[in-house]
Amino acid sequence: MSERPRCVLAYSGGLDTSVAIRWLIEELGFDVVTLTVDLGETRDIDAVARRALHTGASSAHVADARLVFIEEFCFPTLAAGALYERVYPLATALARPLIAKLLVDVAREEGAGAIAHGCTGKGNDQVRFDVATAALAPELRVVAPVRDWDMGRPQELEYAAAHGIEVPVTRESPYSIDANVWGRSVESGMLEDPWAEPPADVFEWTAPAPDGAAETVTEIAFERGVPVALDGERMPADRLVAQLNGVAGRHGVGRIDHVENRLVGIKSREVYEAPAATTLHAAHQALETLALTRDVMQFKQRVADEWARLVYDGLWFSALRTALDAFVHATQEHVTGEVRVRLGGGAARVVGRRAARSLYRNDLATYDRNADTFDHGAARGFIELFGLPLRTQTQVQGALEDLAPLRVERRSLRRDDA
Repeated sequence: MSERPRCVLAYSGGLDTSVAIRWLIEELGFDVVTLTVDLGETRDIDAVARRALHTGASSAHVADARLVFIEEFCFPTLAAGALYERVYPLATALARPLIAKLLVDVAREEGAGAIAHGCTGKGNDQVRFDVATAALAPELRVVAPVRDWDMGRPQELEYAAAHGIEVPVTRESPYSIDANVWGRSVESGMLEDPWAEPPADVFEWTAPAPDGAAETVTEIAFERGVPVALDGERMPADRLVAQLNGVAGRHGVGRIDHVENRLVGIKSREVYEAPAATTLHAAHQALETLALTRDVMQFKQRVADEWARLVYDGLWFSALRTALDAFVHATQEHVTGEVRVRLGGGAARVVGRRAARSLYRNDLATYDRNADTFDHGAARGFIELFGLPLRTQTQVQGALEDLAPLRVERRSLRRDDA
C-alpha cells in the first residue's frame, strides 16, 4: 500500500479549518500537516496546534512571525505610503504572502506535494494564496476545501459532530473577522448594508471618541523611513506597533468604513481597525514632506497606488513590486527624524515634524524681512518665463476668446457714495 500524499494546511483552529483537516483526509486521501502562524492575534498557539493533532493531523507546526511580518511586509509598505484605494492599510492582504511563503517552506521540509487554505470562492484571499504559491513553488498543488465542498456553517457543524471533531466553543459572530498586529478587518452581517452605521459591537481595538476627552501627544522616531522609537524609547518593531495600537486605539484612532472594489469583481463594504497603521502612515507622510523633493513626492504617490494594487491583488512576489521596492528604498535615504502626533477625538493629527536633513529652510520660508534670504526680485523673471507658454498659446490660438463673463452678483461703490 502506497504512502498517502502529504498536504500542509494553513490552520487557524476555527470551524472551517478544523473540518478541513478531516475532509482532506477522508475525501482526498491526504496525510495532513498543519501550520499555524502567529501574527499577533493568536491567543494560545500551542493549544491550536494540539487541536490540530486531536482532529487528525499527523504533525502540527507553529510559527511566531510577528516581527518578520512587521519588518519585511508592513514597514516596507508603510515606506511606500501604500493604502489600497488610498484608505485601507492592507493588513490582511500583507499577511497572505507571508503565510504562503511559510506554507511552502514547511511543504518542502515535510516532502508535501500540496498546500491547502481555508478561503472561500468569493474573496480576495484565495487569489493571494494561490498566486503566491504558484510563484514560489509551481510544483505544489493548491487545495481549497471551503471553496470546493458544498457545506455551509450548519452542515460543517454536523460534519464536525459526526466525525468527533473538536470545535472551539465561541459565541457565534454575525461578522467575518480577520486580524493581525497591523489591523483588523470586519465584514458581512448587517455591514452588508452600506447605508447602515456600524454598530458598537463591530469594534474591539478602538474606543469611542467622545468630544472633550483628554488627548495624548506621542513622538515617533524614524530612521530611513522605518519607525524605531516611541517617545524616545527604542523598541523592536512588533512591540512598537502593538504599543501604538493600544495608545491610539484608546482614542478611537484607526476606524475605517469603506466600500472597496474586490479583485474578484464585486464591491464589498469593509470596516477596518488599524490604530497603529493609521498613525504611522500620517507620521511618515509628514516626515516625507520635509525630506523629499516635490517631483519625488508626486511620482511616489503613483508608486504607492501601484504598490497597494499589487499587494491587494496578491502580487507581492511579482517583478514589478520588487522593482518598486528598490525605488521606495532609495527615496527613504533622508527620511530620518521625529514626528509629534496628537491622538484624540478619533483622529491622529500631526502637530510637529523635524528631519535630520530637512529641505525646509526657515531663511527661505520666513516672512520676516530681517531673516529672509529669498530673492524677491528673481520672481519677476521666473514668472515671465513660467507664464510664457500660456501667453503664447492665448495670443496665437485665442484659447480664451469665448470665455464669457462670470454671472455673479456685483456691487460697485464710488467715493462720492461713501
